[in-house]
Amino acid sequence: MPTYIASVRDNTGKAKKEKVTADSLGEARTLLRERGLTVADLKKAQSFDIKNINLDELNEAFAVATASVTVKDKAVFSRQFAAMVNAGVGMVRCLSVLTDQCQNPKLKKALKQISAEVQEGSNLSEAMGKHPACYDNLYVAMVQAGEVGGVLDEVLNRLAKLLEDSARLQNQLKSAMSYPTTVGSLAVIIFLALTIFLIPTFAAIFEEIGVELPLFTQIMLGISAFLLDPRKSVTLVVILLGLFIAYKQYYKTPMGRVVCDGIFLKLPLFGDLISKAATARFCRTFGTLTRAGVPILTSLEIVRDTAGNQVIANAVEEARKEIQGGGMISIALDREKVFPILAVQMISIGEETGEIDKMLMKVADFYEDEVEQAIKGLTSMLEPLMIVVIGGMVGSILLAMYLPMFKVFESL
Repeated sequence: MPTYIASVRDNTGKAKKEKVTADSLGEARTLLRERGLTVADLKKAQSFDIKNINLDELNEAFAVATASVTVKDKAVFSRQFAAMVNAGVGMVRCLSVLTDQCQNPKLKKALKQISAEVQEGSNLSEAMGKHPACYDNLYVAMVQAGEVGGVLDEVLNRLAKLLEDSARLQNQLKSAMSYPTTVGSLAVIIFLALTIFLIPTFAAIFEEIGVELPLFTQIMLGISAFLLDPRKSVTLVVILLGLFIAYKQYYKTPMGRVVCDGIFLKLPLFGDLISKAATARFCRTFGTLTRAGVPILTSLEIVRDTAGNQVIANAVEEARKEIQGGGMISIALDREKVFPILAVQMISIGEETGEIDKMLMKVADFYEDEVEQAIKGLTSMLEPLMIVVIGGMVGSILLAMYLPMFKVFESL
């Protein structure tokens, strides 16, 4: 008699897995219902047999496991969902159409399960909450607020706008970092190429003519000899790799995150950019949540968990405690000295006028523009700076190699 595996809910609404032995799928479903269980999914358990392996299912499972749901995926989904809800299409029909249209395997699988649970009577937000890889706390809380307020289409449009703004901000930050990263990598490659291939050639010439070497040339020859020694170069790589692993492990600790994220906010050139981007993200997320009707304390919890920087997350937590104790958000934020003074003052005005959601959106708009301008200024400044650095590095190496040659020419 075959065994079946079922995803069910008990009479309290708790989801769980059950196994049942029956002659058929229908009998298995009947047995589960007799136990007072609501069946969401039921399938036959497969014993391992090489003949039973389905390559299509295996490929699908691999695609789901390796896929990731991007911000863009969620933004497109939200826009399409909002349009159908606004047009009066039923919830189950909406989810069915969105599932068929979805190209992301992980999101597609989640939508199938969400659709099945909604058909069984679950709330949309409750069903989405079971798929954190696709829908985080922020998304679930806003959908829940939309369901309660009967404005799901409006909330979905706000979510799409929030996700689109977030994606644009991330892309701007990535573009700001891509140029120095690319040029810096190129500089390292050039340095290694000159050190490994050019300097040894000159070293052989210097040894042959027996010329006295300046200190700078000796240093460059020493670096070249060090890198060409397999034992020393491997030791250097191991040390650097060890330091990187140690940093990653330290960053995973609560204290490590606070220390490292605090350093990031104080970095020359980039610290101010990171701070402005974090301020824009905080205000945009917080404003969107409060405008959707999510309670302020819940909103602050979600913003804290999605801050992306532990120092800022701690400041948000202090603001949440201040509100919980009857205080004002702006007072706590001002005390933490994390956000710009202008942002704190504008939030304070929003609290006093009772329009904090509108003020948060204005602050977000302002600092998103600031980030865009800062990135343009940073890029225009870094371009000539990186050229000077690479030129200086190459020139220094060539000078170190030609200084002894000049001495030889002078002695002739």
